Amino acid sequence: MFPFEVDTTTDVPLWVQLRQRLIYLINSGYFKPGDQLPTVRGLASEISINYNTVNKAYLSLVSDGYLESTRGRGVFVRDLDAEIDDEYTKGVDGVLEDCVAACRDLGLSLDDIQKCMARKIKQLKHERGGASADASTGVGRIVEIDVAPAPAGRISQTGA
Repeated sequence: MFPFEVDTTTDVPLWVQLRQRLIYLINSGYFKPGDQLPTVRGLASEISINYNTVNKAYLSLVSDGYLESTRGRGVFVRDLDAEIDDEYTKGVDGVLEDCVAACRDLGLSLDDIQKCMARKIKQLKHERGGASADASTGVGRIVEIDVAPAPAGRISQTGA
């Protein structure tokens, strides 16, 4: 049985009530990323509400990125955390690639860049009282990057 009851004591439209309940069920982990939701007709029948009401709630959740609808396959819960992490990782990768390229333009080898970054991170941690998380957000993220080995005949620059 689908966990939803109509609240007849509120002025909130029925489709919004269903939408809010679905968001709660997704955020609470009742529905996990990749889970298939009941069909529009099936859910409408199960909870005894109009097909168009369920369809409106589903369309709203698809529009807001909670669900993904594939014609002929059904409606599925999207993995928002993974998508956000992928976007975040791509952004960080881009910034790091620019930084490494700028350091290489200065004549630093990859080993030199790694040492300079380690020194800078140690300095920033010291300035923030040893906190490993970002002081402004309280969030720390670990992002793996792949660094190619330094080419032979590297140029070393000291003091950078």
